[in-house]
Amino acid sequence: MTQNIYDNEGFFAGYAKLPRSVEGLDGAPEWPTLRAMLPKLDGLRVVDLGCGFGWFCRFAHEAGARQVTGFDVSEKMLARARETSDGAIAYRQADLETLALPKGSVDLVYSSLALHYLANLEHLMTEVHRALVPGGSLVFSVEHPMYTAPGHPGWSRDADGRFAWPVNRYFEQGERSTDWLAKGVIKQHRTVATYLNLLLRLGFTLDKIEEWGATAADVAAHPDWAGADERPSFLLVSARR
Repeated sequence: MTQNIYDNEGFFAGYAKLPRSVEGLDGAPEWPTLRAMLPKLDGLRVVDLGCGFGWFCRFAHEAGARQVTGFDVSEKMLARARETSDGAIAYRQADLETLALPKGSVDLVYSSLALHYLANLEHLMTEVHRALVPGGSLVFSVEHPMYTAPGHPGWSRDADGRFAWPVNRYFEQGERSTDWLAKGVIKQHRTVATYLNLLLRLGFTLDKIEEWGATAADVAAHPDWAGADERPSFLLVSARR
């Protein structure tokens, strides 16, 4: 079963204070790029994997999606989502590693920063491919493998104050334990090629790949993004069945 770190009291309290938790989609720096990768949502049946506080579910509903379902392993996240949504959006607790979706039941599957927690990603992507209608879309983001590999550039700076680049064990894929908001947060490291080749092997057609990083103008406007202009922070993928 996937680690349910979001129901940890300390982790949840820290996560609730992040800009993307307080400001929603507008607080996520990668959102404008990810939004541009979405199909038109009007009339679609949408599933959000790892829906968190329900920000995207509400966005999809307001954009005209005819059915929106958010899945998350965390009861705390789902409780917050239900508090701020109306009854038109369905929220369900589920471990994404064992999730089953009805065949041909979905037009768009979306996921933001959830898939890098899953050890058995192939099972979920197989279910996603089966659930999507022909021509249906998959759009997701994960932490860039530069981050999930130990020794990523954000952990050190050189003598001139610039980020160093000791990306250690990049090709050694698998479980990583990190201390982020709480000790012992488990994430799964995969290379960019592993993510993309999994989709191709399952029969997806890749539409667009983005490695999001801040521009110099972004950093000037958001000083707390310092260093995000020197290496990619997120991997964004759009694909079709």
